[in-house]
Amino acid sequence: MPEQMVEIPILADIMTPLDSETSRKMPNQVGNVAGATTSEIHQRLMHTGKRHDMDGPLKKVYAFWLSGMSCDGCTIAAVGATEPAVEELLTGALPGLPMVVLHHYATAIESGDHFTHELERAAAGELDAPFVIIYEGSLADENLTVDGEPWSAEGSLPTWTPDAGRERVATALWLKEMAPRAAAVIAIGTCASWGGIPASYGNPTGAMGVMDFLGKDYRSVFGLPVINIPGCAPVGDNFTETVALLLLFLNRQAPLPEFDELGRPAWLYSDTVHRHCPRAGWYEEGTFAKEYGDKECLVDLGCWGPVVNCNITERGAQSHMGGCMVAGGVCIGCTMPGFPDKFAPFYKAAPGSSVSSLMSRLTGSFIRPLRRISESERNRTIRWEGAVPCGWALEGKRIGPGHKFLEFFYERLQYLHSERPGRQKRVEKYASGWITPVEAAYGPDYQVLPDKRAEIARKRNLPRRPGFDTKREEKE
Repeated sequence: MPEQMVEIPILADIMTPLDSETSRKMPNQVGNVAGATTSEIHQRLMHTGKRHDMDGPLKKVYAFWLSGMSCDGCTIAAVGATEPAVEELLTGALPGLPMVVLHHYATAIESGDHFTHELERAAAGELDAPFVIIYEGSLADENLTVDGEPWSAEGSLPTWTPDAGRERVATALWLKEMAPRAAAVIAIGTCASWGGIPASYGNPTGAMGVMDFLGKDYRSVFGLPVINIPGCAPVGDNFTETVALLLLFLNRQAPLPEFDELGRPAWLYSDTVHRHCPRAGWYEEGTFAKEYGDKECLVDLGCWGPVVNCNITERGAQSHMGGCMVAGGVCIGCTMPGFPDKFAPFYKAAPGSSVSSLMSRLTGSFIRPLRRISESERNRTIRWEGAVPCGWALEGKRIGPGHKFLEFFYERLQYLHSERPGRQKRVEKYASGWITPVEAAYGPDYQVLPDKRAEIARKRNLPRRPGFDTKREEKE
């Protein structure tokens, strides 16, 4: 246990007074070759790219990306998004969307006090446009730290003062002070949404997610509760798509998109992994993988896909490709509030899966043979009477009497109260009459292979047709 627990200070007590005099006295930033802040660069881009003529009342929206206890995986996921891409959001390239002025500690042009000063302005309500907060990582209990040193910090205050008089500012404190003035608060990733791994049993930090930290009654200035985009890491497109739709709402270009009772985008997290998993058909037939690398369903290897809300099997991890189950890995429930504790131990079959998989095996024992019969029959054309005439089918793949028996009744049911394929008698007339040329040559059962047709032609004393009477051609 820490020897001394110190309560975090109030941000207003250590902030630099934000008056015009302070702004004029801001020192030049050494090493900033752009000679401008991130906000100024976006302002130039807005005018040079003629973005000031964008639709809606908002021309730009500030976005402050704060990092708690995280691995930066959510940042990487967001940067890799393609629909829409981060670049499209930052440049205002999408119709109806305001330009996003992103203040991210890894991409900002300015650094040090110049970067921290933008956070000060947002907390004090001095920005010229609305701002949203994007929080990555879980929030530790900063009251548990020794001598007030934060678990997760961003910047030091007061700005432009000697180091001896400064205090590092916890990102949890920035969130607490900035959230009441924010247009929206977005928690990206499972750590920020629910607490994730840093908040699991046995952790020393007392960590939690943004929603728990701000409380049930929190509402942004636009009346929005915390928006959660879970995943470890989340699908990048899930994040950028939600941001784009939210910006359309803030800019009065579209209604507020639908969110579920946990603040997740309902259109992205309403279905389970299993419903769109490419291995779900194996589960239905009661066939399960026995080891990693097998192509069948992974439930017996510890996959929680049937109960986890996530769209990674449908959308893919990156550029609509990959994803845990697609790549052969099991679902460990990383998007869920109960992760990781309620899904541990990983790679062990869930207790409930034994019941459902047993039922699947029982029904699958009947379904699989029937489907294989239908599959085999429909892998044949109507010209193949017994064997497949293919050089690859060395054994001939002949069908047995049981197959023919079942297919006889199956066909009767298939065409019950419906017409069979083919020409309709007395309706479809050819120039030569009601009988087609092939019927006239070989009879009604003309759907046979060339050797059979040659035999029929010899019996009818028809003239030889090159390309069909193969045996006679070989003798000649």
